[in-house]
Amino acid sequence: MKTARKKPRPLPEGPGRPFPSREQIRAFLADAPGRVGKREAMRAFGLGPEHRVAMRTVLKEMAARGEAAPAGHKRFTAPHAAPRVTGRTPDTLIVEITGIDSEGDPIARPAEWRGDGPPPTIFMQPEARGQAALAPGQRVLARIKPIGEARGARKFEGRTLRRIEGTPGRVVGIFRRRGGLTRIEPTDRRVKAEWIVPPGEDGGAQDGEIVRGEPLPMGGLGLKPVRVLERLGDAGSARAVSLLVIATLDIPDTFPEEALAEASRAQGVGPEGREDLRHIPLVTIDGADARDFDDAVFAEPDGDGYRLIVAIADVAHYVRPGSALDRSARERGNSVYFPDRVVPMLPEALSNGWCSLRPNEDRACLFTEMRIGADGRKIGHRFGRGLMRSVARLTYEDVQEARDAGRETPGFPLDHLYGAFAHLLEARRKRGTLDLDLPEWKVTLDAEGRVASVARRTRLDSHRLIEEFMVLANIAAAEELERLRRAVVYRVHAPPSEMKLEGLRTYLHGMSIALPAGDQIHPRDLDAVLTRVAGTEEAPLVNDAVLRSQSQAAYSPENIGHFGLAIARYAHFTSPIRRYADLLVHRSLIAGLGFGSDGLTPDEAARLEDTCEHITRTERRAAQAERDATDRYMAAFMADKVGCMFDARISGVTRFGLFVTLADTGASGMIPLGSLPDDFWMHDEQTQSLSGRRSRVVFHLAQPVTVRLAEAKPVTGGLIFQMVLPGAAAPPNGGRRQTGGRQARTRPK
Repeated sequence: MKTARKKPRPLPEGPGRPFPSREQIRAFLADAPGRVGKREAMRAFGLGPEHRVAMRTVLKEMAARGEAAPAGHKRFTAPHAAPRVTGRTPDTLIVEITGIDSEGDPIARPAEWRGDGPPPTIFMQPEARGQAALAPGQRVLARIKPIGEARGARKFEGRTLRRIEGTPGRVVGIFRRRGGLTRIEPTDRRVKAEWIVPPGEDGGAQDGEIVRGEPLPMGGLGLKPVRVLERLGDAGSARAVSLLVIATLDIPDTFPEEALAEASRAQGVGPEGREDLRHIPLVTIDGADARDFDDAVFAEPDGDGYRLIVAIADVAHYVRPGSALDRSARERGNSVYFPDRVVPMLPEALSNGWCSLRPNEDRACLFTEMRIGADGRKIGHRFGRGLMRSVARLTYEDVQEARDAGRETPGFPLDHLYGAFAHLLEARRKRGTLDLDLPEWKVTLDAEGRVASVARRTRLDSHRLIEEFMVLANIAAAEELERLRRAVVYRVHAPPSEMKLEGLRTYLHGMSIALPAGDQIHPRDLDAVLTRVAGTEEAPLVNDAVLRSQSQAAYSPENIGHFGLAIARYAHFTSPIRRYADLLVHRSLIAGLGFGSDGLTPDEAARLEDTCEHITRTERRAAQAERDATDRYMAAFMADKVGCMFDARISGVTRFGLFVTLADTGASGMIPLGSLPDDFWMHDEQTQSLSGRRSRVVFHLAQPVTVRLAEAKPVTGGLIFQMVLPGAAAPPNGGRRQTGGRQARTRPK
């Protein structure tokens, strides 16, 4: 008896039947009750024989990447999904290695987690003798079984069944020679064990160099062997921090020769076929250290409201679909910013040249002209492809100083910009957006590349002005593409999950703050909490807690709205120099409005889901890279302050210790439970506190404390502190308190 096969999920509407995306093929495999091959897939998607080779190739690639599971000769099934907190746990699933324990064995998590709560921890068994050890970043198909549950966290044991092609493990660290032994000291805090380098496998590396390696077949117990593949430079050099992060996260930092050649051939454009905006006094407003300027703004009164123009560098003119530049930009997904360098999405000839809106130079642009009413709401817009000339390159500080001083700015209407800004702010207030006030710390390096200072960035009205102009342009782009019925790369942000919302309620309950009941919440409800604590010492921690409760924003061709901004449709249009998503939005506008032959192609539109998944991953990789670099620079800055005392605030309470954040620098670190006074410490999740049964000492969230720096590891970015309790004896260093970069002797609290 034949089993009725489920129909695949419906394809997007549009002319013809395009080749399905990987997401659609994954959905088809998930819906299929048994094994399928290219024939069944082609029939399900209505494809002709001309797509036979493409379908076979895609299925093979998906199997190699773990997106499909081989099931016999040229047959496939869906890969086993990640286990959920509830329901039966599958016997096998795709896992990614995230760390190494102190014994050298890998620790993993599901490659895709769809369950509620944090993903479970999977302790992988050692690989078979003669097989190379697993390293962070590698994905494998593993057989798993539960080994227990502690405090709500599920744990599993895993054994490798098959390695996923194209996911090599990363071994990055500092090469060390100790006597007759050569080892690689890990630079990732999640890796607890060193790697041993056998004789003849050091690649000529010198002691103290940053190296990249690959695991070798194992011969037995003990540290896992590795071969040095690449020497990346001296770990003590000024470039070490960013080099380590780039290597650890596999961020592409060199351009193919073909892409560089294409960029070098770029030239300026004339007004032919473009709208001439050179008579409009557009200005760029960026940070003082910015090198590329991809947006310019203008505003003037228009009845009771304002007419606004946002002009953006026409990157699509130079980066054509399918070109070497395009392939390289897509691979990178976005630029990555470090205190000492930028890893750009585009070569410098474009990012700092023809695609940078330099003052008094003609530049190609895409622009949107928008009109807002007296209430700040957009009442109309249009898009064009133009030629512009910026009249000034301004910094945020320049603009704010001129505004505060009431100084006139000949050549461009600064008052009009602020007038439009005031209207937009009022519309934002009525919309009820989530306006987080998170401290942002700037790491400044000296001429030698060492950390000279760490200071909090000041958030100015000039920053917010540009943000509001860009948000309105992004809304207009999404609305225009929907009107044209063209593909949209939406910037989406889902509301907090029920579990995260409950966690935030628990967190705020410990600070006597209540949220509205129910699993539905509006951004204004969260913003009301932020307004309540604004200006208090608890404000940074509450803002951080609200941030951690949020879902991660992503790119998607399917619109679910943007929760944080309280916007129904939103796309990124304003930064195509540094974000591939914006370049795709530009191309879709060009195609939909008939601006040229360099618009979004049918092939690009067909694989938009895959592209959105990819650029979401590269964006999160970039965010992690910037965090990791800041942590390492911060640890380097603190390294000569071991033994000093600091004012801090408890920013996290766990059963294994406390997390604290320093007041002066924003540096964060841990106080291990074992370093607290000898007592039986009880962890209360409801009140976010640790209390000593005998001493009755209680540590709770947001509590101000005095701490002593016990350890700083610039290689990993880790900081370890000790609690200084009232009445404690002075430490051997005399109780130096570190304030403002200087040491002062003081009595311990």
